[in-house]
Amino acid sequence: MRPAVFLDRDGTVSEEVGYLNHISRFRMLSGVPAAIRKLNDAGLPVVVVTNQSGVGRGYFPESLVHEVHERMLSELHTFGARLDGVYYCPHVAADECGCRKPKAGMLQRAASELRLDLKKSFVVGDRGGDVAMAHRVGCKSVLVRTGFGEGELAWHAAKWPHQPDFVAKDLTEAVQWILREARR
Repeated sequence: MRPAVFLDRDGTVSEEVGYLNHISRFRMLSGVPAAIRKLNDAGLPVVVVTNQSGVGRGYFPESLVHEVHERMLSELHTFGARLDGVYYCPHVAADECGCRKPKAGMLQRAASELRLDLKKSFVVGDRGGDVAMAHRVGCKSVLVRTGFGEGELAWHAAKWPHQPDFVAKDLTEAVQWILREARR
């Protein structure tokens, strides 16, 4: 069992564009490949966990989610970075599934399949749901100010039952903090 870093996709790894309903709208955020490569070099598994309710809403087919993830993996590979897993929830909240954030189904599934220790792991995202999901399973949480992060901090964070363990400007700063914490 080993610790891992779980990353939200939209707003954390890639630009937040609302519903990413066409492959041409996928854009990796600056510094992301290098940040992920640092985690790779440190021996920490990196896993993307993302809600993709656009599938359940009929906004785009599930095949587009796979296409976007293939593009993401390919772009990361170009920079010498890799992901150990990609998990997504295609459901809407009304489906009451166990995988839609802030529920922890994606983390639990990844932990089981990849032999990860959630209590020693980290979740990085730009929404309160990412922080809540991390808290549910004992992960440390990092809220990035990219994507919805800045607005979440300004308008919602004061009402959250659990605050993030760290607030970072972006994934690069989040990874610096994670690597310091992981050494402790």
